[in-house]
Amino acid sequence: MPVLSLQELELYRQELHAAGQTLVFTNGHFDLLHVGHLDYLEKARELGDALIVGVNSDVSTQRLKGEGRPLIPADERARLLAALEPVNIVVIFEEDTAIKLIEALEPEIYVKGGDYAPDHAHAAKPLPERPAVEAYGGKVVLIAYLPDHSTSALIQRIKELP
Repeated sequence: MPVLSLQELELYRQELHAAGQTLVFTNGHFDLLHVGHLDYLEKARELGDALIVGVNSDVSTQRLKGEGRPLIPADERARLLAALEPVNIVVIFEEDTAIKLIEALEPEIYVKGGDYAPDHAHAAKPLPERPAVEAYGGKVVLIAYLPDHSTSALIQRIKELP
């Protein structure tokens, strides 16, 4: 499926809404795509009729992940994600959070990884998009990551190769 602009995405969203279909939305960097990402996206897609994935731009990824990241340019990360069976549409966004996309699309279900806090009060890793989702009555679902599958761990293993 394609990589769309926000304007094109809003039209797609209107079509889903008119058809009474449930939109699931998630977002992330998806740098060095691995089976942990695929497992997460498959589980997210099972929650609704369509899955839209927001991909942090290169500038956003560098701000959030640090110098040397992303390893893969955003347009390539988006293209790889768009080719995956569970993914309907991909959009690249410039902001550090997906709040703007969530406010524009109002997905019925917003999905993030299980490393985020399950509620507002938990200080470990609060989910910045949660208030935007709850403001229009959407549902936040946290999906547990596949154990021992993370991009950061993969990068570390690559760095340690002789």
